[in-house]
Amino acid sequence: MSPTPQELARRLLPLLDLTSLNDARDDDIAALCAKAATPQGKVAAVCSWPDFAAEMAERLAGSGIGVAVVIDFPGGGSPAEAAAAEARQAVAEGATELDLVLPYRAWLAGERETARAQIAAVKSAAGAAVLKVILETGTFPGPKEMAEAARDAIAAGADVLKTSTGKTAVGATPEAAEALLGVIRETGGTVGFKAAGGIRSLEDAAAYLAIAERHLGAGWITPGHFRIGASKLLDAVLAALETGA
Repeated sequence: MSPTPQELARRLLPLLDLTSLNDARDDDIAALCAKAATPQGKVAAVCSWPDFAAEMAERLAGSGIGVAVVIDFPGGGSPAEAAAAEARQAVAEGATELDLVLPYRAWLAGERETARAQIAAVKSAAGAAVLKVILETGTFPGPKEMAEAARDAIAAGADVLKTSTGKTAVGATPEAAEALLGVIRETGGTVGFKAAGGIRSLEDAAAYLAIAERHLGAGWITPGHFRIGASKLLDAVLAALETGA
């Protein structure tokens, strides 16, 4: 039996990374953090630029909401030392989660060790912070290459595999979710998954929940394992919950 929109929305709310990544870096962090704790419940994390790590940490202190920042975003082409330094500074300012862009152009050009070295360097700098590696799956030829990159990311220290920056023509897709979640299953299910890039409706989100559940089971889908990064989805979730109420 399919869940009602209200049941789906209730399941999704604690899995959301409420995200704001304006290219001008003029994000309204006060409004974003205020929106993250709703009368219906809290999102998992707030995600923005590393410039705002300290402000987010201050505004979210004691809330239980994660402070997520993007690293080497959106291009993923910086030297490993530069990405690690950015990560180290963000953690020092209060970031608890780091969303690092895989050097996907280098990886696709055959420089897989370069990509692995950058992930490893940022993992070392991250300390206790959760490291999510953004594969930018929309740039990959197909699921075979997505899966290979996912294995490299896990081997280098990724805690979570993430589909997309949302800054390229193709964001999250069911095909990418199948590839990444298949690798997560084959490697024991300890690594998490984050769908991001163009997910706006309950129907969009439900598709990713269904894929994750098929690969790893309903019990695996918790904020520690499964996230959806979105700026608009929270509005749809709250609208469904308010209708149900």
